[in-house]
Amino acid sequence: MAMDLKEIEKYIKEAMPDATIDIQDLAGDGNHYSATVTSSQFVGKSKIEQHKMVYNSLKGKMGNELHALAIKTKEQ
Repeated sequence: MAMDLKEIEKYIKEAMPDATIDIQDLAGDGNHYSATVTSSQFVGKSKIEQHKMVYNSLKGKMGNELHALAIKTKEQ
């Protein structure tokens, strides 16, 4: 079962309440998304750490309900 945009955004917002999130459905199939996440929580963290924070916010959904998510992170 696929995740929709709002569900992905909800999980990220729960973990990073100050985040600005822009999600796009890349293939129109509800399985391949791109997310740009901007948060002050990224300050001082490497890109790998930032991406792990986003993946961790999805609480194990990545690879299961969510097939593919390309992530871009920015410090706020």
